[in-house]
Amino acid sequence: MVEEAAPSTSPELDLLCIDTLRFLSVDMVEKAKSGHPGLPLGAAPMAYVLWTRFLRHHPQRPDWPDRDRFVLSAGHGSALLYALLHTTGYDLPMSELQRFRQWGSKTPGHPEVGHTPGVEVTTGPLGQGFAMGVGLAIAERLLATRFNRPGAEIVDHRTYAIVSDGDLMEGIASEAASLAGRVGLGKLVYLYDDNHVSLEGGTNLAFTEDVLERFRAYGWFVQRVEDGNDLDAIDAALRAALAQAERPSLISVRTHLGYGSPVQDTREAHGEPLGPAGTEATKKKLGWPLTPTFLVPEAAGARLALAVPRGEAWVREWSGRREALRAADPKLADAFDAAVRGTLPPGWDAGLPSFAAKDGAVATRDASSKLLNLLASRIPALVGGSADLNPSTKTYLNGLGDFGVDGGTGRNLHFGVREHAMTSIVNGLAMHGGLLPFSATFFCFADYSRPGLRIGALMHARALHIFTHDSVGLGEDGPTHQPVEHLWSLRVMPGMTVIRPGDANETVGAYRLALGRAGPVALVLTRQKLPTLDVPAERVVEGVQRGGYVLVESPRSPAEVILVATGSELSLAVRAATALSELSIATRVVSMPSTTVFDEQPAAYRHQVLPPGLPALAIEAGATAGWWKYVGSSGDVLGLDRFGASAPGEVVLAELGFTVEKVVERARRLVRPRSS
Repeated sequence: MVEEAAPSTSPELDLLCIDTLRFLSVDMVEKAKSGHPGLPLGAAPMAYVLWTRFLRHHPQRPDWPDRDRFVLSAGHGSALLYALLHTTGYDLPMSELQRFRQWGSKTPGHPEVGHTPGVEVTTGPLGQGFAMGVGLAIAERLLATRFNRPGAEIVDHRTYAIVSDGDLMEGIASEAASLAGRVGLGKLVYLYDDNHVSLEGGTNLAFTEDVLERFRAYGWFVQRVEDGNDLDAIDAALRAALAQAERPSLISVRTHLGYGSPVQDTREAHGEPLGPAGTEATKKKLGWPLTPTFLVPEAAGARLALAVPRGEAWVREWSGRREALRAADPKLADAFDAAVRGTLPPGWDAGLPSFAAKDGAVATRDASSKLLNLLASRIPALVGGSADLNPSTKTYLNGLGDFGVDGGTGRNLHFGVREHAMTSIVNGLAMHGGLLPFSATFFCFADYSRPGLRIGALMHARALHIFTHDSVGLGEDGPTHQPVEHLWSLRVMPGMTVIRPGDANETVGAYRLALGRAGPVALVLTRQKLPTLDVPAERVVEGVQRGGYVLVESPRSPAEVILVATGSELSLAVRAATALSELSIATRVVSMPSTTVFDEQPAAYRHQVLPPGLPALAIEAGATAGWWKYVGSSGDVLGLDRFGASAPGEVVLAELGFTVEKVVERARRLVRPRSS
């Protein structure tokens, strides 16, 4: 990537542009009577320097694959981002700025990807953008390794972010920063808006460590700019950061929250409109006209709009490199285009393995490992890793190398014991495009991952989250490691698909389903071995695609009771159905690996599987709350509304009532008396 000088300007024009960004932001907040004016007033100079002198982007091609990525991790300062997007030529008209934080506008309170052109990731919960930026930078290196050729470097860009004191207080930032330093992300550059104020008051209330030394210890290249209004110093620091090939950069810029306002450097400048009097005072102090509001002076508008022709030139130059790749290696060029589109290779799911009952029991984590490695050999975009748990989650991609270890660029990511950062870094990988990432940890640690899972669901991030050790059946590790409420806590999350397969063949079906979904998928797997059900594998795999299906039908018709089960309890339901049949009770077994997908099916299909009025017993070693929707007032749920216990898994399950005898007892209570 060739660096070029920014278009010529002058100190007066620079200040005019900066104040344009400041007061567009102030006017947005003031009109909405809601928002955060403090960050835009203080951070506008660093944002201006970055966007006009360094950031390589094309406002009219916001999906250009080789654009630099910009993340406003301090998402509460969204008004500044919207001002930048509007003035540089993105499809964000002034009318949308004037509807800031209003219903249906493209300018929501915090940036939302897919909602506002030019927003790369959804931010607001502090630290999330910091970690996703690490994922974006990892993605760039992985794709560059795969697709770049001499003279045809089609992946060559940087990731920038503005981060705040609050971001750096969050534990996720420490997790992500430590990993970024370890793997040497030289194309990652963060501007730290060091304004010394947070919501409660001065940051010294709770945040007094030497941040720069902390980041040096993480392996970052660290600089400090003493005056946030010193454009030359910010420029020089960014140029020094760009010279770093093997270390991520943190540039601490000393700014003033609410710069120029009557509440400068106070907590009141953070998240409250300045008010009419405060706005007037700020404009007078900084020499800005009181009217009209939402002013973009002609000279400032022309300067900021130069982003469009610069973007056109960058895209033309990149298109030449892309054509050079096509000339040198047409198949690789086609593969790049497919990766950018998110298209899976033809035949990726052809001839997937099947498992036979006679071959014995298989833990679904082991079936998953076999599937994951086979699919990785067919899908080069598949990358990921675990939170230091590969030997237990069985998610290592054999023979595909390690990323960031001794300079390696392999497809196995070692996240360390950092579940929170892992999940959000995977979100960054997904939102970059070109990759299909996965994370892995124990299911009880979904709680440590939850903020990232939620943001991923909100963004529709296409990622696979593999959770093993899925129930009290894991045994001796006890209730600290035995998930109970976790299944329903994720099932009720909008945009999240949860799949809990009941045997090895359902695990095959789960992967087919998961890789075809548009958003995040939680794949929930057992440590303990489960019997492979004596049902045709093809029917099982196809049934999983519907979320729920009839696994076993009673030989006597019609059925008198339905047993609905998931995961390790599915084989229990099958055994109980046999016992009920011996008692002359016609029993249907329904497998429900994904309530999410089942709910998407037409009503006719759902009623065919679970006929209204037919009593049903749901069986799952987890919280019961969500199952009443499926069994109704005439049904019952055998589940857990308590924590587990430490003992061998089969003992724990038996003591908590997950036995054939208990299922039969509960099911018999539901069966209506036969008429004589």
